[in-house]
Amino acid sequence: MVSTVAPEDVRSLRGFLEEAWRDGESLPEDFLGRLRGAVESGELEILAASMEGRTVGSAVISYRPNVSAAADFASIEELYVRPEARRRGVGRMLLEAVEERCVDRGVSYVEVQTDDEAQAFYEAVGYEAEPGVRVMARSLLITSEE
Repeated sequence: MVSTVAPEDVRSLRGFLEEAWRDGESLPEDFLGRLRGAVESGELEILAASMEGRTVGSAVISYRPNVSAAADFASIEELYVRPEARRRGVGRMLLEAVEERCVDRGVSYVEVQTDDEAQAFYEAVGYEAEPGVRVMARSLLITSEE
């Protein structure tokens, strides 16, 4: 079963989020507050997949306007399924829920950045590489002023 996580339930998903995306490292309280605010504003949606009352997967979707398309589009920022729940349709259910949410919001373009390991999964459910598109990144040094 896949459900949308309400803003007030973001903190209850904390342990799963830390396990899935942070190798158990704690999420800072201020970040959890910002995450809840983004969910509250509709900028982000978090979907949780559960089996037998336990969270086994999650997807985080961000929505934003795209100037060149003059329309909104969505990015799957995170998608994770616990290893013991993989190959049981959980990832596919999460993607179907992502797509349903996008259609409900009038979003017709969904993108995901993925690694080599997950590429075959996305291709199997109909996602395609964008020709000529490269992901470029740069980490910036942030210093706190006290």
